Amino acid sequence: MAPPSKRRPGFSRRAQYGLFLGYVVAVGGIAFAILLLVVARIDPTGFAALRGLALDITTPISTAGRGVVRGVGDAGDAIGNYFFAASQNAELKRELAATRQTLIEARAAELENQRLKRLLKLSADLSDDVTTARIVGSTFESSRRLATLAAGSTSGIRVGQPVRAPEGLIGRVVESGRYASRVLLVTDGANNVPVQLVRDGTPALATGRGDGTLEIKPLEVGKNPFRKGDVFVTSGVGGIYKPGIPVAIVATADRDTTLARPLADPARIDFAIVQNIYEPAASAPLLPAEGAAPELVQ
Repeated sequence: MAPPSKRRPGFSRRAQYGLFLGYVVAVGGIAFAILLLVVARIDPTGFAALRGLALDITTPISTAGRGVVRGVGDAGDAIGNYFFAASQNAELKRELAATRQTLIEARAAELENQRLKRLLKLSADLSDDVTTARIVGSTFESSRRLATLAAGSTSGIRVGQPVRAPEGLIGRVVESGRYASRVLLVTDGANNVPVQLVRDGTPALATGRGDGTLEIKPLEVGKNPFRKGDVFVTSGVGGIYKPGIPVAIVATADRDTTLARPLADPARIDFAIVQNIYEPAASAPLLPAEGAAPELVQ
């Protein structure tokens, strides 16, 4: 026989008490709602006070619940960030590399613009220049320090003419073809350039050492008057080189030897200017005032 669809509590007191309590709660809720409606209609001020009391009671509960929800959300975000940290880190690295590359390109363009501006200014200021030519090669490991210019006798280049850049003296022409010429660099062991100290005009001789540096020798015997950071320019003594062309800066100086590096590096220069040979008889040597540096390009 099938059981009835609805079972009565029967003689179970627990079931009877539960059912009775449910009825009481339902009736009480209805009565409380009716009471609230009556209070709201009769005494709106008192009803507002009751609503404020209810708000005060439920606010801490709502706050606690919101804190629990936020904590669960933060925990979820933390877990997500932990698992996606590797991909985010890789993306940030890619963005940083792209930004660094952009900055490098911008800096390179700025330096190139500055170099070209110096070259243009130098070309405009020189009245005795023969031509401007591209440097197409230079030696690095050989004992001879030479550079090749993409211009020759058809451009007016002759043996003995000085060659310079905006940064300073490069050397002098030793061979000239019709469309190319060879330059003996100031760092070659066979090259000697009369120079003077910018700081006080002390005369000296800059001799190439064949290793990319020069040795500065004072003309007067005695204590070495040079120190690290001193800058030398051509003095014009003996001709060939016009006075005031930057030549070298002292790298190391001790009691007996002064070593300097050239201010113009052919490996980093694209164009050079070939000048006419300087003749001392036509123009007196230029001695700069103390602390002055004519044509010195930093």
